[in-house]
Amino acid sequence: MKLRIITAVAAAAVVVALAGCSSPNAEEPADDGGASTETAAPDESMESDALLTTADSDLGEIVVDGEGMTVYMFDNDTQGGDSSTCEGECATNWPAVTTDSEDPAVEGVTGEVGTITGVDGETQVTLNGWPLYYFAGDSGAGDTNGQGVNDVWWVLTPAGEKVGG
Repeated sequence: MKLRIITAVAAAAVVVALAGCSSPNAEEPADDGGASTETAAPDESMESDALLTTADSDLGEIVVDGEGMTVYMFDNDTQGGDSSTCEGECATNWPAVTTDSEDPAVEGVTGEVGTITGVDGETQVTLNGWPLYYFAGDSGAGDTNGQGVNDVWWVLTPAGEKVGG
C-alpha cells in the first residue's frame, strides 16, 4: 500500500514538473475534465522534409514540425526580440525548435519564419518573431498538451498568430 502511495506521489510530481515555466502572475489552465487536445496524427506519408508545416487539429489548422510534433510560442518572450526568455527548467520542459539553416524550409506556413540565437547557443526558429518551442508533455505527433499551460503557452496558426489566449 505504501508503495502505491509513493508511486502516485512521484507520478504527480512529474506532471507538475512538466507544467513548464510559470511566472508569479501565471494561472493554471482550466480543468478540461481529463480530455486531451490532439492533432490528427499524421501517417508516414504525411511527414515532410520541411522543418515547419501544418496539421489539422481540434484547435484548427496549426503549425507542427516535419514529423507532426506541435510547436508553441511563449507569451513571456518579446515578439520580434533577439532572444528567448525560456531558460533553465523552462528550457528543459519547453525545448527550443532548432535548425542548422538560416533559412529553414516550410510547407503551408504563411507567417514570417526566421531565427535567433537560442539560450543554448543553437539557432532557434521563430514564427512572426516568436521563438518556437516543443512541449516535453507531448509524447507524439498530434499531441497539443501544452496549449494554454499557465495561460502563457500557445500553438500557432500557419499565419503565426497564437490560438487562444
